[in-house]
Amino acid sequence: MRVFNSFDEVAAAAGEEIGTTDWITIEQDRVDAFADATGDHQWIHVDVERAADGPFGGTIAHGYLTLSLVPWLGSQVFSLETPGARLNYGVNKVRFPNPLRVGKRIRGHVAFGDVTDLPAGKQLIITYTVEIEGEAKPACVAETVVLLLQQ
Repeated sequence: MRVFNSFDEVAAAAGEEIGTTDWITIEQDRVDAFADATGDHQWIHVDVERAADGPFGGTIAHGYLTLSLVPWLGSQVFSLETPGARLNYGVNKVRFPNPLRVGKRIRGHVAFGDVTDLPAGKQLIITYTVEIEGEAKPACVAETVVLLLQQ
């Protein structure tokens, strides 16, 4: 776990691979709970019997479920302990190159990109690559934007 205590430490890590998480299995219960939370009950996510005969040979996780795991994956490899608040500002780009079949294991690769000075603090770009065990293509690649505000 890398801990960043200052803006200077964050800026010094620009362009670096920060770390890789442990593997986590994506279970049907998690997919069902996400479907309930979002109202997205499309059969490819929640109907195990029908999805078995579908295009992926089983249910798949929602792309946005995978994206929603990004902050948690990041927390496994780094902590921003900079003074002031930290805000999710948005996402520059998100792609879901490969369906994530339920029962598969994923892990996250985290890299810091550009760090930009702002009047209120810093803007940090973080790239997350969510790898699927045994698959050539990742489930998700997301370039996120975090604002690190001064106190």
